Amino acid sequence: MSVATIATITPATRVQGRLTVPGDKSISHRYALLAALSEGRSELSNYAPGADCQSTLTCLRGLGIAIDRKGHVVTIEGRGLRNFRSPSAPLDAGNSGTTMRMLAGILAAQPFTATMIGDESLSRRPMRRVMEPLGLMGARIDAVDGHAPLTVHGTALHPIAYAPKVPSAQVKSAVILAGLHTEGTTTVTEPAQTRDHTERALAAFGFTVNVNGLTVSIDGGQRGTGQTLPVPGDFSSAAFWMVAAAALPGSTVTIEQVGLNPSRIALIDVLRRFGARVDVQPVTVAAGEPMGTIVVTADRFGSLEIAPSEVPGLIDELPAISALAAVGGSVTVRGAGELRVKESDRITTLVTGFRRLGIDAEEKGDGYTVVGKGAPAGGVADAGGDHRMAMAFAVAALGARGTSQIEGSDAVVISYPSFFETLERLVA
Repeated sequence: MSVATIATITPATRVQGRLTVPGDKSISHRYALLAALSEGRSELSNYAPGADCQSTLTCLRGLGIAIDRKGHVVTIEGRGLRNFRSPSAPLDAGNSGTTMRMLAGILAAQPFTATMIGDESLSRRPMRRVMEPLGLMGARIDAVDGHAPLTVHGTALHPIAYAPKVPSAQVKSAVILAGLHTEGTTTVTEPAQTRDHTERALAAFGFTVNVNGLTVSIDGGQRGTGQTLPVPGDFSSAAFWMVAAAALPGSTVTIEQVGLNPSRIALIDVLRRFGARVDVQPVTVAAGEPMGTIVVTADRFGSLEIAPSEVPGLIDELPAISALAAVGGSVTVRGAGELRVKESDRITTLVTGFRRLGIDAEEKGDGYTVVGKGAPAGGVADAGGDHRMAMAFAVAALGARGTSQIEGSDAVVISYPSFFETLERLVA
């Protein structure tokens, strides 16, 4: 189904319903990459439907990996370490920074040169943060002022002990994946906890990875084995429905089979601080990834501050969190300069869009404040080609007095193609 470029959002008194969300985007990327690096066949069910995770599959096919996709089930024939084929054309990562950064760690160890390209948005995003540690391991990566296209000249890598200055699960993962191809032990010590899907996925495919506080280490030369794995529902996608339920009085939303990885669910505490009631019912653990049911009910509005120390654990949920204050209460975010180098400058895009919807918002250098003063008037907000902005604006517009339009709403295909269909079903 095609998604309209402009979505029209009509006011809602509440949201109500029970749903599941698409497969987790972060986990889908990692399972696909590790399935390709393992030996034998892997079958991944509930693979994320968005364009970003399809970009990972497309790039892997370009590297000689046999992949069959039927709906949300992906079958991958692993080739093992250093056995990828030299691509005959540039590898197109589309809009996916995760694909480009993590695949760079694998390509750095292959016995050939490969070029990765991306769309206009991805070509503006910083890549030096991954080029630097891979360079320390012996790889040579050519770029345009630290941006894509990236040409990775694969070589025999050596292990390093790396301490990035900015917390990034993608950088950590790229270094660890490169470290798998070395002789020796590679370690990454982060300045703050980031999502740990790579560590859990490595264990699921039979690799041994050691975690000690903020330090992750891996021994090179290990062999992984193909697996049959389910992908939990994407918590970052669920975040928009959780926020919608918390922001509109009288709302209750139940989200089933959603991932409950402890490094991803800081939003639950944030919603409770804001004043919502959140009930979490763990159901099962698959491949080290917990998943279960979340029930969110609106209760009251509060004042919410997101401190710099909280930002790494909430980085993908911040656009959704901001929509909490569309109708009442306030949200202040500090120390989130990383938002400026996402799919859009999310600080400027968010503040501009909220103001156009009639919501009081103020931009700061590394953050912003949103203050709800009753139902906003509604208006026209431009998502700036950013999937999370499109969804945040749609949720914020639910509480408006009048109809709103979201320009560039088709960006949701990046992570959640059926977002607007689900929104229509939940609105009451």
